[in-house]
Amino acid sequence: MVQMYDDGTYHENNPTWHEEDSPWKAKQIIKIIEKNRLNPQKICEVGCGAGEILNQLSLYFGTDKEFFGYEVSPQAYQLCLTKAKPNLTFQLSNLLSEDTEFFDIVLAIDVFEHIEDYFTFLRKLKNKAQYKIFHIPLDLSVQSVLRCSPILKLRRSDGHIHYFTKETALETLNDTGYKVIDYFYTGNTIDLPNRGWKASLMKIPRKLAFSINNDLAVRVLGGYSLLVLAE
Repeated sequence: MVQMYDDGTYHENNPTWHEEDSPWKAKQIIKIIEKNRLNPQKICEVGCGAGEILNQLSLYFGTDKEFFGYEVSPQAYQLCLTKAKPNLTFQLSNLLSEDTEFFDIVLAIDVFEHIEDYFTFLRKLKNKAQYKIFHIPLDLSVQSVLRCSPILKLRRSDGHIHYFTKETALETLNDTGYKVIDYFYTGNTIDLPNRGWKASLMKIPRKLAFSINNDLAVRVLGGYSLLVLAE
């Protein structure tokens, strides 16, 4: 699965690298930073894709903060370069293999579900920054397991090779030495447009169920991710 990011397969399946979702993801990151009263000066993103999340963060926080993006795909890196500026730089390399400075925050946004040995990835990432922010798709739900096809699509076109619930995601971070500070659900299938007719059909029942019991709604109907702040 790893070669799909180098040989252009992922780019062929996802030519925008989900850049259109980046402003929404940046808003979630800003929310958890401000909620926990963090004041980072150096923010890094591992697996930064097209670089638009960092670009959005740099526009929001201003020029007095520095942003660093690391990406292993040559195709995504070319998209990143169009966004580079004095306080926003990109590297075509693996952050975990680099002798970098210690950052205030490192972002791993929809990343470790793609990593074959994600336990080693998380243990190494822990030493790169004081705080870490993860966005983790919760691909496992009752409806996704019953239908099966959503999981297969995520595996074949998006490269998801590991699948999580809220509980297994948090336990994974605990098992790799992280202290979870804060977390909340994010509703990408609820908030973002053009997710397909099936997602549109599920918006109302998902929102209704979530308003009654959010854990049960996510566990049964799916359609949510988990944003986690840890150290």
